[in-house]
Amino acid sequence: MTDTTSRQAVRNGAAVSIAGLRKHYGEVRAVDGVNLVIAPGEVVALLGPNGAGKSTTVDMLLGLSKPDAGDITVFGQTPRQAVSAGSIGAMLQTGALLEDATVAETVGLFAALHHRPLPLAEALERAGIADLADRRSTKLSGGQKQRVRFALALVSDPDLMVLDEPTVAMDVETRRQFWRSMRHFTDSGRTVLFATHYLEEAQEFADRVVLMRSGRIVADGSVAEVRAMVSGRTLRAIVSGATEGTLANLAGVRAVELRGEQAVLTCDDSDLAVRALLHTFPQARDIEINAVGLEDAFLALTSEGAQS
Repeated sequence: MTDTTSRQAVRNGAAVSIAGLRKHYGEVRAVDGVNLVIAPGEVVALLGPNGAGKSTTVDMLLGLSKPDAGDITVFGQTPRQAVSAGSIGAMLQTGALLEDATVAETVGLFAALHHRPLPLAEALERAGIADLADRRSTKLSGGQKQRVRFALALVSDPDLMVLDEPTVAMDVETRRQFWRSMRHFTDSGRTVLFATHYLEEAQEFADRVVLMRSGRIVADGSVAEVRAMVSGRTLRAIVSGATEGTLANLAGVRAVELRGEQAVLTCDDSDLAVRALLHTFPQARDIEINAVGLEDAFLALTSEGAQS
């Protein structure tokens, strides 16, 4: 089987297939040649700084915006066909709720638009808002409104859930409840693509991480694989009397962050760095050496100075 035939076979069975996707706004290349295949059952986190092209990509995936070039299919259908069939559920950053309607009335209205929706009570229960059924949207907190939007995305019983910054405005406990609900959704083998600024959510929940920068994908793999793309380790220690300049001059050290006596050293060679640190500051204590975390990899791979 040739490489082209193999790729085509993968795309034919894909939940999401994106090839050569481009979207420009004047001179701004919001999405600049994105290729992405997501298999059924995968949970994929789409990460990147503001302006990376995440939301524009999501808009085109949902049929809300037309690409300038490239192709998108969702379970073999165009985005609009998939949305009409109820195959996609979407939860976007913003979305007005009906002010005069209760939560149950709002979700029920959306359910009526689909051929095979979930029972209303089940959709409310899965979204964790059964206790809010009789409350009007004007009486909901920001986090509660997000959970109602989740119920609206869930009520069509979709095969693909697309979430754009889903936990914005949620407090810590509400965020945990939301992800428990999402785990229930994915336990049945459904596919999820979510964009988030909370890197710990990607690290804990995603099977795969896709990093975007300047409209392009710059990394794609598991959390461990993305972290491995950035060499080096992080050395943390309590160091009295140190300055950033002194620490930056230590052998093996690439970057320094100093907060009071807490020093965080990004190292090309952590063995060399710890020996240099103890030679210069023998009183250094509480020394920890860790592999580069997802946040460090994110910053390294999506910064303006990063190589494409």
